[in-house]
Amino acid sequence: MKRLLRRYLTVIDRFIMGKYLGTFLFTLGIFLVISVIFDISEHLDNFLGKNSNLHDIIFEYYAGFIPFYLMLLSPLINFLAVIYFTAKMANQTEIVPILTSRASFYRFLRPYALSSALIFVVSLLLNIYVIPYTNKLKVNFESKNFFANDDQSKADVHIQLDKHTYVYMQSFDPSMQTGYQFMLEKFDGDEMKERLTATSIKYDSLKNHWIINGPTRRIISGLKDTLFSSYTQIDTVLDMRPIDFQAHDNVVSNIYGAMPLSTLNAAIVKEKIRSTGAVIDMEFEKYRRFVEPLSTFVLTCIGVAISSRKVRGGVGLPLGIGIFICFTYIVVNKFALVFSVKGGFDPLISVCIPNAIFGVIGYILIVKAPK
Repeated sequence: MKRLLRRYLTVIDRFIMGKYLGTFLFTLGIFLVISVIFDISEHLDNFLGKNSNLHDIIFEYYAGFIPFYLMLLSPLINFLAVIYFTAKMANQTEIVPILTSRASFYRFLRPYALSSALIFVVSLLLNIYVIPYTNKLKVNFESKNFFANDDQSKADVHIQLDKHTYVYMQSFDPSMQTGYQFMLEKFDGDEMKERLTATSIKYDSLKNHWIINGPTRRIISGLKDTLFSSYTQIDTVLDMRPIDFQAHDNVVSNIYGAMPLSTLNAAIVKEKIRSTGAVIDMEFEKYRRFVEPLSTFVLTCIGVAISSRKVRGGVGLPLGIGIFICFTYIVVNKFALVFSVKGGFDPLISVCIPNAIFGVIGYILIVKAPK
């Protein structure tokens, strides 16, 4: 292995890659420790008030918390790490000898590209295979310990269960698993064939079915209209779950991030039929897993371009510019999500907007960088 590395990687390549990965891992570790400390102080009352088991806190909540924030912070920490060690190299006049030798500026970028590729591959694999599992641990722990808001219900929810069946529910109480003012309609094309209404409907989590209280059933056959009323309960299986009537924010929104890719794809197909409005969030989460790791290459190009020149003041100025760009990237990323959910943008286009904008900026900076 060492022979292979020495054959294809020069001393300068290994030096830069060591600086890159070492600074990145060290900085990421510091930020994760700080994040955990702040999170413990914030949720200490939840841990103590609910008598949470120490084993569950460590191996469920923080086993999900740490990988989640590792992926969240990774692109920005990578960017700041590149700026810091590259600006330090430039300040110590270590870059000038490289560029004045036979090596071109683009040859100088090769160890950066290799390091970015390594981080990209690891991030992509974690996003697809590991993070959904760890997020599920975190979401389950939060649900058991009431980290969510008290009111998670949605009002006036319309759901299409299949091509012929539509459901309406005026309100839903998540704590009681009970919905109010329920209505189910069945159509044959544009013609209504059946309508069932009830004042309340309750979900039985043990039997995985719904209990309809005092339903009124109306059957329409041509000009014949038959009405049936009942004061008893009806047990029935419907292709819907309590989560379909809960607001998609905080803990509930993280449920999509806790879905394996195969489960998420199946849920997207089902939601396109139901038309509950959650399909955009699901598609955004799906595309985000593949597109977000690409920010490693984009931000690395920008970082090298703005920090490879020696300036007065040492690393302070490049680092300040880098922090400003970090905040700008976060803002653009959040706007992309808003454009997708509220503005009707295609989720794939919205996910690609931050990398596209900053990719163009990075290309311009690399072209104009001193060589």
